[in-house]
Parts: sequence; C-alpha cells; structure tokens
Amino acid sequence: MTMRDVAYNLPFFYGSISRSEADEYLKLGGLSDGLFLLRLCLRNLGGYVLSVVFDLKPHHYPIERQLNGTYAISGGKSHCGPEELCAYYARDADGLCCVLLKPCLRPSGIEPKPGVFDSIREHMLREYARQTWNLEGESLESAIISQAPQLQKLIASTAHEKMAWYHGLIQREEAERRLFSGAQPDGKYLLRQRKEAGAYALSMLYGKSAYHYRIDLDKSGKFAIPDGSKCDTLWQLVEYLKLKSDGVIHVLREVCNNPSQPAEPARPPSLPPNRLSAISLACNPDGYTPEPIGGRRILPMDAESYVSPYSDPEELKDKTLYLKRECLLIDEVELGSGNFGCVKKGVYRMRKKQIDVAIKVLKNDNEKSLKDELMKEAEFMQKLDNPYIVRMIGVCQAEHLMLVMEMASGGPLNKFLSSKKDQLTIENVVELLHQVSIGMKYLEENHFVHRDLAARNVLLVNQHYAKISDFGLSKAIGADDSYYKARTAGKWPVKWYAPECINFRKFSSKADVWSFGITMWEALTYGQKPYKKMKGPEVVSFIEQGGRLERPAECPDEMYELMKKCWIYKCEDRPGFEEVENSMRIYHHHITQKVSTDDKVSENT
Repeated sequence: MTMRDVAYNLPFFYGSISRSEADEYLKLGGLSDGLFLLRLCLRNLGGYVLSVVFDLKPHHYPIERQLNGTYAISGGKSHCGPEELCAYYARDADGLCCVLLKPCLRPSGIEPKPGVFDSIREHMLREYARQTWNLEGESLESAIISQAPQLQKLIASTAHEKMAWYHGLIQREEAERRLFSGAQPDGKYLLRQRKEAGAYALSMLYGKSAYHYRIDLDKSGKFAIPDGSKCDTLWQLVEYLKLKSDGVIHVLREVCNNPSQPAEPARPPSLPPNRLSAISLACNPDGYTPEPIGGRRILPMDAESYVSPYSDPEELKDKTLYLKRECLLIDEVELGSGNFGCVKKGVYRMRKKQIDVAIKVLKNDNEKSLKDELMKEAEFMQKLDNPYIVRMIGVCQAEHLMLVMEMASGGPLNKFLSSKKDQLTIENVVELLHQVSIGMKYLEENHFVHRDLAARNVLLVNQHYAKISDFGLSKAIGADDSYYKARTAGKWPVKWYAPECINFRKFSSKADVWSFGITMWEALTYGQKPYKKMKGPEVVSFIEQGGRLERPAECPDEMYELMKKCWIYKCEDRPGFEEVENSMRIYHHHITQKVSTDDKVSENT
C-alpha cells in the first residue's frame, strides 16, 4: 500500500521541492509569461505552492487547505482540489500576476519528489496501528487499508521522533556537549524536548557558539520559533529552517545525530487507551458521533468489536458453535422483527468478559429443512473473522433456536443515512462503502456468497464504522417486503439481484458485486429506495432492456463509474471484489485527502 498525494498524477506537480528548485525548473522552461508548476508546501500538511512566471520572474502563491477541505490562494476563491484550482486560474488571473498559460512539465523519468515524511510514513502507519490498538494479522491489515488517511494525520505529529536530529528530553548543557562533540560547522543542529509538557527547543552552532531557540506551540496547534513562520509539525519546521533562517541565526545545515536513537520504533503519543469506555459513551445510540473539536475522531479500531471476541487465547479455549443458555442474558425489548422472527438485545458471558450481542430468535425453527440449512450456514459463518462483517458468536438451542451475533447498535445503513443526511459528508459515506467492500472482498476470498447484500443489511457500530450482516442467511430464513416472491424460488430481493440470479438462480461473488453497486446507489442517495415505483417484474424487464439506475445527485463521477461496472450484464465481465475494493480504496484515500473537515487552516509559506 502506497499513499500518494492528491496532485501526484498532475504532470506539472513536482512534489516536495524548494522555492529555489522551482525557480530553476521554470528557468529551464524558458521563463515565458504564464509558465507554471505546482509543488508541496514545505511547512504545512496538505498545502501547496503555485509558482508562476511573469515578466521573467517567478512568483509564488501559497495554496491553503481550508477548514472545509477546499483549497484557496489567500483572498481567492475556494476549489475542491489543486487540479481544479489550476484549471480556474488558467481561465482567469483573478489576483495572480497573470493567467496560467503553459504547464512546466516534469522532465521525462522524473517523479514528484517525496518529502521527508513520505520515506518513513508507511512503516509508521503500521507501527502506530500495532502499538496503539494491539492489532496483528487481518485486523492490522484492514486498519492500514481502510484508515490510512486518518492514521496519517495522527502520526504526522510524532514523525519527529523518528528523526536523527531529535534528541528527546535532554538539558541545555547536554545539548551543547553533543553539538561541540566532533566537527563544529555553522548550522549544526539538534531538536530537544524541554521539561514543560509539549515544549521543545532548537539548539544550533554558529561561529563556534551555541544558540538555543524556544519553539512555541500556539492555540491552533502550530509550531514556530518566536516571531518566525509557523509550521504544522516539528519536522516541517526543521525542513523549513534548512532553507531559510527565519528567526534563527543561520540556516540548519548539519544534523547532530542522537547517539541513543532507539532501535525500537518510538511509542505512539498519549492518546486515550484503546477501547476506552469514554469512546462508547461518546457514541449516541443511533451510531452518530459528532466530529470532535480539537481532538481525534473515533476510529473503527477504537470499538470493542473491531477484533474478534476470541482474540484472547484464553477465550478461544471455550469457542464452540453451541452456546450455553445460562451464559446468555436476553433483554425482552426487540431491536427489530421480520418473517424469520425477531431480534433482541442481549449479553453473552465469556470466560473473562461479557460482550453485547444481537440475538436472532427464529419462529419457524420446527421445520427440519430450515434448521438443517441454518446450522450448516452458521457453522461456516462462525469461522469467518473480519472487522467489517458482523461475526457469528454461536447458536443457542433453548426456548427457540437463536443465532447470537455481534452487536452493531447504530442500526441499518439506509435508515441511518436518511435520518442524518444533513450531518454527513460524501467522504463519510464513501468511507463506509469502502469498509463494506473490504468485508465483501474477505467473503469472496473465503468462497462465501452473501446473496443479500443491501444497505439494510449493513449495520453501523458508529458513524465511521460499518459491518456487513445477514450474509448466507437469506436463502434459509426469508425476508421482508423488500423481497419479490417468485413462483418457484421463494422470496427474492429482485431490486438487488443480478440478472443471472433471477433468470438461472445462479449465485456467485460476481452476483454480490451487482448487489454492491445497488448498495452504493442506496448509500449515495442517502437511503433512497432503488427503482422507487417499479415492481419486481418491471425491474427485471428494465434491466433486460439495458436500463440502469441514474447517477445520484451528489454522487462523485468516479463512484458512478464503479457502479456501472458492477452492473455489467454478463457476470464474467464484471469486476471481482478485489478490483472493486481497490477502486474504492483509491477514491476513498483521494477524497479523504481532498475533502477533510477536521484539518486546520494552513498558513502562508
């Protein structure tokens, strides 16, 4: 997995180059009026600089990332991304020295220059998820795949701990001893932590003397030497001071290496302990978790149900398909009901803990064929373990046959979206759909066909965490009014079914891909019903004639293109979930970097 910048594929994007390097490229390009290139802002996360030539001179315009995730040159209009911003200024100068006339293309074979953070980011992502949430195996990989953009924001603030110039908590005298050890060139430097919490200092040599500069942290979370320019992180401040002596006596030149640089990765910062009870309290019963002010938002890995209840080897000893009735406490309040029976809330007592569960109580459990089919499915389902599917805990045979599942208290995705439309961003919806694609990819890899993927069967743990439910059960227990009763095959969810399911009763992961496309449509319409006024037979006829659902009003073009691929008539021509998940991942990471509501406003370069 490699995370790339939003602007990476733009041929005039140069990455993390300095102003002087940008000037050189523009000179090579001929210094004609309107010649331009785009580069990363070296001081601010998510920011850019537009470098434009006018009257034989390069001009540099910082592009700030706004609070609402848009991009703007100071005093100018906002745009949804750097590409769109450049396209706008190619039509209208609107305050720039001139319109953008000609892109200064990167030389052949030259890729955008990675920043200092890029070289260590991938390793840090993995270590951060492993240490903060004690994750390994499938759960760790799922965290990295699905939450990389969010994790990146968390680790950026601690990246300095990996740098050779960071010496941790040492006294001024010790800093000077280390600086004067060995060669003593002007600009030799180190960064150290001070006694006060969150306080740092920059120590450097110039003219054989040591200078010490306090690094202030302002209310917006930015670092700066007093009266100097502000940076989002300590490592960006150091990179900036390598180029410009802004508030210090000399540019930073030579690193004074930390002699006790730890062999082990630095511990993550002091965040709330994983799976804190406070996190559960912060989640409203309907799964909606308002974005925090000044703190990090709740991630899927914070939830108890992210890892299997049997991840503890001691608990694994007791794992069995059949659960003891005395270990199951059932609340009489129903969470929902259907043709199969009802769902109740409960608690399952394990060896060392107890977990909240949803209990599906079946009313037709006297039918032997139904029971046999159900037990066969349940036995296989209990072996499945993925953070983005509702895990089967087991079966309890008592007053009725009961299926005991993980609890996802946020309820069905379609109802959640329809009730929270004004409070949720498209980015949030795409994030949840990406998680569904990860869960479906896992089922596909395990040769398990869902048969009933729909927004009603995606349950939320919280606003940022979705789980697939009711997989494998639809053929055994029937369903509700969303299903069309065929003459010979029971009740079918025709509006979600691929043509081969309806025509030949042929079910496969490729058929699930069709259903995923419908689920995407439901989610991106914020819970609307597909083919609203059509009845089952009319839907079948509409599809056979080449008809497909229209693009939802707020649906990004990339997402609708993926939907249309999911609805390719011939199943063999449809993508599998490996391709679907990859497309979802690329777009989710793209939109998360491009449209983020919790970023701080960037300062000028």
